[in-house]
Amino acid sequence: MIPDILIPLLTVGLAELGDKTQLAIFCLASRTKKYLQLLLGVTLGFAIADGFAIILGDFLTTVIPTDYIKIGAGVIFILFGILTLLNKEESEEICDLKKPFMSGFIMVLITEMGDKTQIAAGLFATKFNPILVFVAVMAALIALSVMAVFLGKIMVTKINQKVISILAAAIFIIIGVGTLIGLV
Repeated sequence: MIPDILIPLLTVGLAELGDKTQLAIFCLASRTKKYLQLLLGVTLGFAIADGFAIILGDFLTTVIPTDYIKIGAGVIFILFGILTLLNKEESEEICDLKKPFMSGFIMVLITEMGDKTQIAAGLFATKFNPILVFVAVMAALIALSVMAVFLGKIMVTKINQKVISILAAAIFIIIGVGTLIGLV
């Protein structure tokens, strides 16, 4: 029972630390003041994406080639970056992400599909108790997401909004390009 929780918790937690999904959550958190809504959207996204992986194992990668998923995610990240750079609104409005719940939910669903931690969650479910794997994976992902939202919240109060927008755009574009060329 302990390995059913401990192994997925540590593995997914370490693999997701600094992952593109966490960077995206950090960036989104720096653009809103509705942190709870963002966190709830992110949590639901993880629950669906990783829960689906756990239930179906690696079924998605046999139906939809991972390359297509990565291309779609890469393009979306680059578009997020470009749109962030093109946003000319005043600083208070820049910080107001219009729909933080939906933004967090969609971003996590897109970035987690075919991600190494999603595949790992599915594979762990073939070896360990799937319910305990789900609990462990969600605990790791929620803990990291809370940290990403907290850091985004701190960043928004300490750094100029224009700098945050440029940094967020750069991170989105770098993640997108890295995804497209296979580095992320």
